[in-house]
Amino acid sequence: MALPYELYIAVRYLKSKHRKKIISLNTVISIGGVGIGVAALIATLAVMTGFKEDLRDKILGTTSHIVITDQTRGHIEDYGALLESIGTIPHIVASTPFIFKQVLLSAPSNAFGVVLRGINPEKEGTVTKLAENIVEGDLTFLSNPPPASKTGETLNEQKRTQKHLPGIVIGKELANRLGVFWGDEIHVVSPVGKEGTSVTQSLGGPGGFTPKIRKFRIVGLFDSGMYEYDSSLAYISISEAQEFFNLSDVVTGIEVKVDDIFLADTVSLEIEEKLGFPYQARDWKELNRNLFSALELEKDMMFVILVLIILVASFNIVGTLTMTVSEKTREISILRAMGATRKSITRIFIYEGLIIGSIGVVVGLPLGLGISFLLQTFYELPGDVYYISHLPVQLHLLDVMLVTGSAFFITLLATLYPSWQAAKLAPVEGLRYE
Repeated sequence: MALPYELYIAVRYLKSKHRKKIISLNTVISIGGVGIGVAALIATLAVMTGFKEDLRDKILGTTSHIVITDQTRGHIEDYGALLESIGTIPHIVASTPFIFKQVLLSAPSNAFGVVLRGINPEKEGTVTKLAENIVEGDLTFLSNPPPASKTGETLNEQKRTQKHLPGIVIGKELANRLGVFWGDEIHVVSPVGKEGTSVTQSLGGPGGFTPKIRKFRIVGLFDSGMYEYDSSLAYISISEAQEFFNLSDVVTGIEVKVDDIFLADTVSLEIEEKLGFPYQARDWKELNRNLFSALELEKDMMFVILVLIILVASFNIVGTLTMTVSEKTREISILRAMGATRKSITRIFIYEGLIIGSIGVVVGLPLGLGISFLLQTFYELPGDVYYISHLPVQLHLLDVMLVTGSAFFITLLATLYPSWQAAKLAPVEGLRYE
């Protein structure tokens, strides 16, 4: 199929050997400006998307996709029936109960407040990646203690010398802050007193508040890659948590895993509809709304700022087309005299501008991908500052389409004024002095 004659003429104008050097230079600068803008946008969006998804994966490696709680009582009594009920909901692949309390961990050299979670060691790995994040010890040691301590004593020797201690799993960063290692003993201090009273309830008594203290043995260290989690989380078995916090057969909530993390919000609504009040189901996006909203806003603002590079390049396109119109006044007049309409003249220069923009996109797209690859492969991050050693790069097709679409749109806007000026020329003006 033959090309429209307007497109043919636009290509001829770009390839013309009689063009002034200043116009050719401006054309090259325009192409380079669009290319650099597209490359910068692609590389930036790839890195920011990579950071966001890497952070999301690390969060979901430690926390579940959905958390079910009781809004009125603060605990769930009939959690066995709830587990059976939600198990029939589509897209749910696993669920397990948990207990969530704040305590103080005390070691000979230091003490820190942390969040203590009581979990089912056998089922926790089905809803989170905690078992995969264990770097020393084993998660199953919470319910089945290791056969020997780090000193080489057998379990029978331990029982003869002292009462066998329950196990606890803590983060690697928390272990560093406490100055303890795998197999060491630490004290867990509960805000619930020996008689089951809280701090508020017992402060007014004649004897004052008597906290509950119990000794645990470290049977595992985990490294999730998130400093906030590694320095503030500890795990014990759910039966030990119920005993330690003076609880009956109740739990704080239920963790749920779905087969598609992007369906978690829909599944959480289905859970609430099925269970009814007072149960509440919150998905991972709602639980981390502030963090992911900030990351999304930062990505959007960075996109807007970097689009300005393409916008600056568009001014070069305006200047290039304006000078081309001035140079081709005679040819435009001849075309008008031969019957070309104003719309045809407009399309000629719109096509010329879009060709410049297209070449810039074609140059910028592989350049941006190459920059992204180099950043991911060779750029190393300081390990004492960041939780990762290399930049995570993840480029989505939608981001590429958004960048290229924005470049074409800005280029199109840049062609409108010069094209309008060319269409205004009357045939007699260009041929008056010929």
